[in-house]
Amino acid sequence: TIPGNGLIVANGRDENIEHVFERGLWTPVERFGSVGGWTAGEPDAKGHFDVFFNSALQGRVEWEIIGEHNRMNALAAIAAARHAGVPAATAIDGLSRFENVKRRMEIRGAVHGITVYDDFAHHPTAITTTVEGLRAKVGKARILAVLEPRSNTMKLGVMKAALPASLAAADQVYCFGANLGWDAAIALAPLGDKARVFDTLDALVTQLVADARPGDHVLMMSNGGFGGIHAKLLEALHQHYHEDIVLTAMHRYGGYA
Repeated sequence: TIPGNGLIVANGRDENIEHVFERGLWTPVERFGSVGGWTAGEPDAKGHFDVFFNSALQGRVEWEIIGEHNRMNALAAIAAARHAGVPAATAIDGLSRFENVKRRMEIRGAVHGITVYDDFAHHPTAITTTVEGLRAKVGKARILAVLEPRSNTMKLGVMKAALPASLAAADQVYCFGANLGWDAAIALAPLGDKARVFDTLDALVTQLVADARPGDHVLMMSNGGFGGIHAKLLEALHQHYHEDIVLTAMHRYGGYA
């Protein structure tokens, strides 16, 4: 139970939360993501964005993290910190120095202008957020989405019907379909020729090397190790182009090649 002198920081876009509030509310509320609370300006090419509270500019978050969901998380954190006594400007400065966690759009390396990412997305909602977040960052550059449906619910096919829509923003889709209780090719059929399914990682990597070209972004999504496919692909690209693998601190924490 939140006391009357506490604060509820709520997603202003969530109608379900508003329905809960209608049942009774005795604690102050600050909303984020909607007019009349904390909002984020449009991000620039680096992912930096302005922060507003009740339409008044509070500062600018200068980090290298992409995605609307991350901006909403930042607004919620700033609101909570402010209630705890941390000025908004101080919270914004702290977020600007925040380095992204591993396996959240983590760049594993780049070869010949082809950038390879690792992300923990493993269900349709997270996949949608991840792919659309990358699309917002890279613009019209090609995204090659590579998916391993590894979680128990995904292996059972519980959410397979939602997969095509979640991958719609990708230019090409590659699915590792081994050990599934359903036919991935049938599930991804609505995506047409841009989706392919593979039973072995070697075949998948070989196809990626053949398809990828400079400027492409290869997005690996799995909640497991994916058989070490990231390293396998980077090594295969290295062998194919006879170029070194580029790996820097920026790559590890969400920067872009």
